[in-house]
Amino acid sequence: MRPFHYIRVFFLLLLFAFLAARRFYGLHWAWAVVLLFVYVSLLALGAIYIRWNFFLKSFNKGANQKCIALTFDDGPGQETAAILNILKAQNVPAAFFCIGKNASTNVDLLKRIDAEGHLAGNHSYNHGFNFDWQSANAMAAEMRKTNEAIAIAIGKTPKLFRPPYGVTNPNLAKAVGLTYMRSIGWSLRSFDTKVKDPQVLLNRVLSKLQGGDIILLHDTKAITREILTDLIINARKKGFTFVRIDKMLSIDAYA
Repeated sequence: MRPFHYIRVFFLLLLFAFLAARRFYGLHWAWAVVLLFVYVSLLALGAIYIRWNFFLKSFNKGANQKCIALTFDDGPGQETAAILNILKAQNVPAAFFCIGKNASTNVDLLKRIDAEGHLAGNHSYNHGFNFDWQSANAMAAEMRKTNEAIAIAIGKTPKLFRPPYGVTNPNLAKAVGLTYMRSIGWSLRSFDTKVKDPQVLLNRVLSKLQGGDIILLHDTKAITREILTDLIINARKKGFTFVRIDKMLSIDAYA
């Protein structure tokens, strides 16, 4: 059982306790509002923070304190080729969690990702803001469509899925089960989609870097490409070794 199930049972018990207290002691209805607010807040936080494993189990960090893993979301995109050049020059493997519609229109990049020893993962087909409001079947359909696009390009069907925006909920948990995939989170978010200064971004990642980290980056951002070489060099100076995420977690990348 996930924390979500325990929280639900706990708050049901609290609700029954409140109703009893209301009946026998005249407890004010305001306490019910407080209970509801706390419950809804926990659900919202559990959905936002994938590392809580609140609704479903995600792989968020490795155990080896000497290894770290680079992951790139939202591509293949305008910076993917340049990022691949850097990874090749530095001999670093990575994982690319691809949006299905981008994979369909950038087949050559997807083939290059695979040919150069990187992992191609699933990041939904559209990455729409409404993804998390869909039914489990609709989510699963997007995930299967993305897997098909990737399989057409590289002849392999991904088993690793990163939820759009890292948001999870009960429907997504069902969709992951329906597609027999594994949810992949992260332990170090770079914020390369928000930070504007390359040096600030580089310092942020390096200052927080720990063994076993799964680093969240985006191969659609120029700032990510700008700091990547320095990030790799300085991480190695700190004694870290870059490994592909499936190797670090000892899980299968493809079906």
